Amino acid sequence: MPINSKNTFGQIKVSDDAIASLVGSTVCECYGVVGVVSKNLVKDKYKELLKKDNFSKGVLVSYKKNELLIDVYVVLSLGIKISEVILEAQKRVKYTVEKSLNLDVKQINIHIEGIKEL
Repeated sequence: MPINSKNTFGQIKVSDDAIASLVGSTVCECYGVVGVVSKNLVKDKYKELLKKDNFSKGVLVSYKKNELLIDVYVVLSLGIKISEVILEAQKRVKYTVEKSLNLDVKQINIHIEGIKEL
């Protein structure tokens, strides 16, 4: 369900894929995050890291009363403090999405799908 808003110049529509791309690129910038993975794609017991054009497979966006609920599936690097990395990623995503889209983010769930040694 895309986000729709109107102003004096016309109408603005933001697709779920655009939001997923914004969230995915923000999460990938966080220290300790190796990448975003698809929650459905399992190949040889390893989840494939997604490229920027496919972040919508690893980021799920849903809406509840003009608030966003975001689920992100990630792989983290070995040897980092997981709780700190996840907290920082949640803060960054919340700030970036609220600043860019002017919507409240109610919940950001980050699912750790694997740990990778770099």
